[in-house]
Amino acid sequence: MERLINIDNGGTLTDIVVGSGTDFTFTKTLTTPADLSQCLFDGLAKASTTIYGQEDLPSLLHSTRHIRYSSTQGTNALVQGKGPGIGLITDDPNLVAELRKDPEASRLFDDLIGERVSLLPVDGDEDSRARLLVTEINRLTTAGAERLVVAAVDLDREKLYKRAMLKNFPRHLLGSVPVLFSWDFTSDTLRSRRIWSGIINSFLHPTVERFLYSAEHRLRSYKVKNPLLIYRNDGASSRVAKSVALKTYSSGPRGGLEGTRALADAYGLKHVLMIDVGGTTTDVGSVLNSEISTDRRGSVKGVPISYEMSNVHSKGIGGSSVIAVQNGEITVGPDSVGAAPGPACFGFGGRQATITDVNLLLGVLDPATYLNGELKLDAERARAVITSTVAEPLGISLDEALILMERTYAEQMASAFSGTIQDADTTTLAAFGGGGPMSACLAARIAGVRHVLIPRLAAVFSAFGISFSDISQTYEIDITGASAAQIDEARVEMEGRAARDMFQEGHTINECDLDWTLVIENADGSLARESLFDETTTPQITDGQLALLSLKCTYALPHPTLPGNHEQSKSKAVAAGTRSVRSSADLVDQIPVYQLEEQAPGATAAGPAIVEGPFFTTRVPAGWVLDISAAGDLLLSDSQ
Repeated sequence: MERLINIDNGGTLTDIVVGSGTDFTFTKTLTTPADLSQCLFDGLAKASTTIYGQEDLPSLLHSTRHIRYSSTQGTNALVQGKGPGIGLITDDPNLVAELRKDPEASRLFDDLIGERVSLLPVDGDEDSRARLLVTEINRLTTAGAERLVVAAVDLDREKLYKRAMLKNFPRHLLGSVPVLFSWDFTSDTLRSRRIWSGIINSFLHPTVERFLYSAEHRLRSYKVKNPLLIYRNDGASSRVAKSVALKTYSSGPRGGLEGTRALADAYGLKHVLMIDVGGTTTDVGSVLNSEISTDRRGSVKGVPISYEMSNVHSKGIGGSSVIAVQNGEITVGPDSVGAAPGPACFGFGGRQATITDVNLLLGVLDPATYLNGELKLDAERARAVITSTVAEPLGISLDEALILMERTYAEQMASAFSGTIQDADTTTLAAFGGGGPMSACLAARIAGVRHVLIPRLAAVFSAFGISFSDISQTYEIDITGASAAQIDEARVEMEGRAARDMFQEGHTINECDLDWTLVIENADGSLARESLFDETTTPQITDGQLALLSLKCTYALPHPTLPGNHEQSKSKAVAAGTRSVRSSADLVDQIPVYQLEEQAPGATAAGPAIVEGPFFTTRVPAGWVLDISAAGDLLLSDSQ
């Protein structure tokens, strides 16, 4: 069986999972912000060494069917407000108020657009409007607009503006500015949702475009024929040239959710809350009765968009989030030190404190085994930074600062998911990512959750979850009031588009599954109902509703299976040693350290303890019990 490679690029670390059937090899590497394609190839080279016993990247690449790539760069860019200035051009004087209809939308509008708005007149001949358009483009770009979104009241006017732009700012000139036309971007009929989708996409586009095409170029240098696939936030994958930037937003968490659903099925769990803790964010999602919580029309930072998204929310708290003192209080995030310079203990020049520095000084992390011993941590640098930025400003000792920082961090993590708990007794917290296992039990106890599951692949679990994706494209057409003949024409047109797109993906439409759906939307854009569609279906709608025909075209890829758990005879977990871990400002405990990979299924122990897995460390507080499942996963229960 050919290999499938999954890559999840985070703000601090990049995860690589190489799978073939039930055999998985995985590794992590530091993200390289200056050239994100570099960490991709660094990680692949490391994986090839594990597989072949020596570095052999060409052999790995040529034995691989597809590389699927996910990135948190877009999510991180919006969380931290780092991206291009967007200019908005419209001829509707009411549009800005419509886009700023609530506090969340107003904040996002101010962050992305601000005062860079141009209002064009609706009167005048075509030449005069074109001249004014050129003047306004120059004004907006001078004001800092690096990309433009055009949102006219109707399609004909947008076509007029498009002609004028191409004539006066041809794309081959250095002075051209990327422009997105709202009517071209999506078929969504709800105006505010369609325009917001264009604005956010324009903000995200340059964040992901450069390194994706750089990665494709480097793959071609190895004569790799299969294209790089982008993993999307709807759970499917497509090649770079057939993807839009907006669908990469929160795509990594969708991979985690797909893996979480597989865990829920394997262990027979009713409700599983996912917390994926990366370097910059904690992403939270839900799987209830084996169903991923998904919105047909998703939202970004509380603003509705035109595309489907898993219902994941992100909070700016991660392993590299800055812990600081503001107005006499400890704060966590949303700023992150990322991979460069990284936490102070990385030794790359970081001058701000993070939870990684805290856990090193508490004794939770072993400076010699972090990242499987590939990165030696510097306790002295961490001590100096925490002393100067937290302990001294608060007038407390270093040890007091460490306990207070850990507690604040756990409270912030708990606040990220506590609002999504339906029944604490039937909820399991699935914690993964590089930072999830370290603080999961502390946060769960604060939130009242008594069960935590740490998968054996926790450090790369979102990358592993990408294994459940297929190559897919989705299309939608408004058929409100259409006759049977017109609906047939729409079906032929959509199937033709699907055939062309899947041919560009390298597959014929005869190899794909076609799923037709009738979607009824209310006048406000909300979903009324949806059902399967065939030739005999007649749309039934009331006044103000819209009937939409949707087609999902899918080429299936192989998926893994999880072994789950079954009854195991209990045995005492075998400790590899002990470690000094600070449990309060004036108390240091000697607690056992267990190597997850060395424990037999059914092994059990009581906290306090440390469990070290591949590329992750779990802190098991007093009152918690740990059990090793048949699959080698870590099951934790709060006995207090």
